[in-house]
Amino acid sequence: MRIAQINAVTFGSTGRIMLQIAEQARSHGHEVYTYSPYPFSKKYQKCPDAPIGHAYFGTWAERRAGNLLGRVFGLDGCYMKRGTKRLVRELRAQKIELLHLHNLHGYCVHLPTLFDYIKKDKIKVIWTLHDCWSFTGHCPHFDMIGCDKWKTGCHDCPQLREYPQCRVDNSKRQYKQKQAWFKGVADMTLVTPSQWLADLTRKSFLKDYPVKVINNGIDLTVFKPTKSDFRRKYHCEDKKLVLGVSFGWDKKKGFDVFLELAKRLDDSYRIVLVGTNEQIDRQLPDNVISIHRTENQRELAEIYTAADVFVNPTREENYPTVQMEALACGTPVVAFRTGGCPEILDETCGSVIEKNDSGAMWSEVVRICETRPYSKMDCLRRATSLDKEEKNLEYVKLY
Repeated sequence: MRIAQINAVTFGSTGRIMLQIAEQARSHGHEVYTYSPYPFSKKYQKCPDAPIGHAYFGTWAERRAGNLLGRVFGLDGCYMKRGTKRLVRELRAQKIELLHLHNLHGYCVHLPTLFDYIKKDKIKVIWTLHDCWSFTGHCPHFDMIGCDKWKTGCHDCPQLREYPQCRVDNSKRQYKQKQAWFKGVADMTLVTPSQWLADLTRKSFLKDYPVKVINNGIDLTVFKPTKSDFRRKYHCEDKKLVLGVSFGWDKKKGFDVFLELAKRLDDSYRIVLVGTNEQIDRQLPDNVISIHRTENQRELAEIYTAADVFVNPTREENYPTVQMEALACGTPVVAFRTGGCPEILDETCGSVIEKNDSGAMWSEVVRICETRPYSKMDCLRRATSLDKEEKNLEYVKLY
């Protein structure tokens, strides 16, 4: 089968997922092409080397202009028309039989052109929804502020300054546009990484499409118990280590919860935060070890392994990779009850705390570190169900 996948980027979790699924599908005899828009970031003065079987569409100038116009007018999916037309011509030339969509937000593709091609050519579509953007008028997530306008029609968006940032509130117009673009596809299956997102999707204007849950997975050959000198390096051999990992710390990711934990925990504990920066460092007390962002997955596995408990106080999440990575390294998890976070855990490997209850989070961290109710072997046993190879194979079977 000739398959094409489209995602906003080739990096990050969604980029890796797209490329890994493509590799798995090729190994089963499918002909797979992957596409993303030309990167507009200043650090890409030239287009970066594309992965095998991947091509960029559009130009740097077109992408840059689309991003600037989108940020001003709040119209996602309305730019990159020339680049998207060239993409469609290539898809037709390749005689694509199945189109697998991922993230399409961030002012990176002209959605009327793309979906007009899908409908006219009666292309079979699988669309993996990595967040809620496809059925809102603007935002990818609304859980933290408790907004439910997406159920009946977005307007007066309270999150214009959140990704994808914009200055003009066009959420009402975008909500109607998305309905027109996304409804009416003859053969489209929606895939969500969590049951939580599947349930939301079935309440949205996309409810007439079949929805299938395929959890994200991780590389268990990388994320596994990994010995290191981490404790000795940071002079915490006799301390209980409480770990948090994020690629950006703010209230959504629960940075304030870690500051509260730092106040409550005694000197027998140390908090380790990965993904910090100099601005975050200035806000941290002495009992917090700050590690700036690392792309080295082995180093990350070493840190997960060294920790006594992994804490995920995120207030908005779909199906967090960091929780899976911690379990795969044998470290139990405590998380807020939000999004798909509870779905990763069971009674053998971690605990779920009601969102925003910092006191209960502190109590549970102490309980886990003092009584050791979750064994390393139970965490590893749970992680065996999170293998990316098995998850990617579910996509191949769906193809």
